[in-house]
Amino acid sequence: MKSVYSERHKGHAGNVELVAGAIVPAFEMPSRAEFIRARIDAVGLGPVLAPQTHSLDAALRVHKPDFIDFLGRAYPMWKAAGREGTAMPFTWPTRGLRGDKPPESIEALLGYYSFDAGATFVEGTWDAIKSSYEVALTAAGLVKGGEKSAFALCRPPGHHAGSGFMGGYCFINNAAVAAQWFLDKGARKVAILDVDYHHGNGTQEIFYERDDVLVLNLHGDPANEYPFFLGHADETGAGKGVGFNVNYPMPAGTTFEVWGAALDDACAKAAAYKPDVLLVSLGVDTFEKDPISAFKLKTEHYPLIGARIAKLGLPTLFVMEGGYAVAEIAVNAVGVLTGFEGV
Repeated sequence: MKSVYSERHKGHAGNVELVAGAIVPAFEMPSRAEFIRARIDAVGLGPVLAPQTHSLDAALRVHKPDFIDFLGRAYPMWKAAGREGTAMPFTWPTRGLRGDKPPESIEALLGYYSFDAGATFVEGTWDAIKSSYEVALTAAGLVKGGEKSAFALCRPPGHHAGSGFMGGYCFINNAAVAAQWFLDKGARKVAILDVDYHHGNGTQEIFYERDDVLVLNLHGDPANEYPFFLGHADETGAGKGVGFNVNYPMPAGTTFEVWGAALDDACAKAAAYKPDVLLVSLGVDTFEKDPISAFKLKTEHYPLIGARIAKLGLPTLFVMEGGYAVAEIAVNAVGVLTGFEGV
């Protein structure tokens, strides 16, 4: 399996986030990608390629132009306002407050375009965002060109980013961009299987009223788990999209026996949909030792996940999302890939 990776992700480093009332170093850190990159070589998964340069045209197919424009301007605006360090939102429009008119100040814009204080900016963040996006599109090109599968080692991740909002460490939704790119290149239908512990709320929002992308999410129950406000089982789509959004919310402490049954059901729905290509939003924060998650999957389960997905026999693009037990993230993420390959 060929992988795509960019060194430019390292520019998004040293930032902080707000978690449970405390300002802490971001859990989403450069070492996540570095450990996975080293593990790819260690197991001989396959060649690792640099991304090709892409314009932002594909991003604009799923994201609002003003949002993408803001991502590129955010840190320069922060600096121009005399600020230093991490640019982080601290105020948000909510029920009863006007949210239809973009404000002007950087402090207000950070809140206007986000849903939490987890997607933060430093000097190199925008370049890292662009490189992650280019990693996804380059890997998608490999699959479109005839590869059975490919791995986009994206950092920062993307599945919490919606059409006009960022959050959860995510800025551009790499999997959604790739799905739309496949459709624009001739695919009739695409399926997205999100196995991250946290619900892919951005992906759901982007495709919720569409029937050309089937979105399947396995995740912690939003009644108690981040990102809280989407991911319930009764969210099945709207308009043309009714029936094409499927959520599998599960409680804290879920074991692989239960989680695997949900994966089997999701794979059966994907097979019935008959997509031209499958995208896997690959989060491995389902691991029992993950510091910000609460499922109980073990390292030996991740190759089984890959093997189950491989049974679908579909051209498959893996897009890296979450996973924060840094010492084990590489073994578990690459374990899915080797399981898919039958190694």
